[in-house]
Amino acid sequence: MNEKTKEMISEIKRMKREKNAVIVAHNYQVDEVQELADVVGDSFKLSQYCASTNADIVVFCGVHFMAESAKILSPGKTVLLPEIDAGCPMADMVTAEALTEEKKKYPDAAVVCYINTSAAVKAECDICCTSSNALKVVRSIPNDEILFVPDRNLGSFIAQQVPEKKFHLWNGFCITHHRVGRDDVEKAKSIHPDALVLAHPECRQEVLEMADYVGSTAQIIEYAKKNSHDKYLIATEMGILHQLRKDNPDKTFYLLTQGLVCPNMKKTSVESVYNALKYNRYEINLDKEVIERARRSLEAMLAI
Repeated sequence: MNEKTKEMISEIKRMKREKNAVIVAHNYQVDEVQELADVVGDSFKLSQYCASTNADIVVFCGVHFMAESAKILSPGKTVLLPEIDAGCPMADMVTAEALTEEKKKYPDAAVVCYINTSAAVKAECDICCTSSNALKVVRSIPNDEILFVPDRNLGSFIAQQVPEKKFHLWNGFCITHHRVGRDDVEKAKSIHPDALVLAHPECRQEVLEMADYVGSTAQIIEYAKKNSHDKYLIATEMGILHQLRKDNPDKTFYLLTQGLVCPNMKKTSVESVYNALKYNRYEINLDKEVIERARRSLEAMLAI
C-alpha cells in the first residue's frame, strides 16, 4: 500500500468520526474496500444493517440498487454511492412500466422482486427477497401464484423447491453468473477433482445441478467455514474470495472460471470512498412516494 492510500484511509477514518458516517461494502467489492468497511456482507445483511444503524451518513460500496435500498429503509439518512455509474445490468432488465403491464396478466399472483431491482420496480411489488431468504419469503406467501422478477435463474431454483406454487419468471439474469456453463464446471473439476463446488443461485440450472452446495454469498462463506473439507471451487463473483481466505487460512479456494468478475462491483476504490465522504458524493435521492411504496416490499421481507 502506497503512502497516498495510507493517508486517504487515515482521513476517511477521521471524516467518519466527524460526520457520524458508516461504510458498508458488499462481498463482491475489491479487497481494500472490504477492509475499509465497517460492515461487509450480502444484500440481506446490509439491508438489515442500514435499517438499524444510527449513523447520519451511509457510504454504500456496492451498486446503485443497493444504495437505493439503503435510502428506502433509512429515508432520513444521507446515502452516498461512491461511484454513481456502478449499476446492475440485471436490475436494468425490468422496468416499473413493463412490470405493471405484466402484472395485468396474472392478477392473482403475488409479485416477488429480487433485491436486485430499482426502487421504482420495488414500488410495484408485494415483497422483496434476497438470495439468502428467497425460499423463506416465497413459502410465507399465501398466494398459489408467484410473479418473480427479474432473475429467472434464482426464480427457477426456488420454484423447484416449492412445487405447490405456480411461478411466472421474468426473463432476466446476472450477466456474470449466467455466462458460467456446464463445460466450465467440468473443466474446473478435471483440474481440481477433490474440490467441492459452491455455487450462487444466480448461476444457470445446469451449473447448480453440478454443485455440492448452493447458497448466497453469506451462506457460501458460512458453509466453507463450518465444513471440514479443505478445497473449494467457487461459482460466484471473485470478490467473495477475500473473506473466504481470510476466514479459512488453512483451506484452498479456486475461482471456478476467470469470467466471474462483475465490472460494476469493481468500480469503487479507496479514493472514491474518500471523495464520497469529503464531497458528499454521490447522494442518492428518491421520490417520496416511491420510497413509501418500495419500503413496504422491503419491510415485508425484513419482518419474516
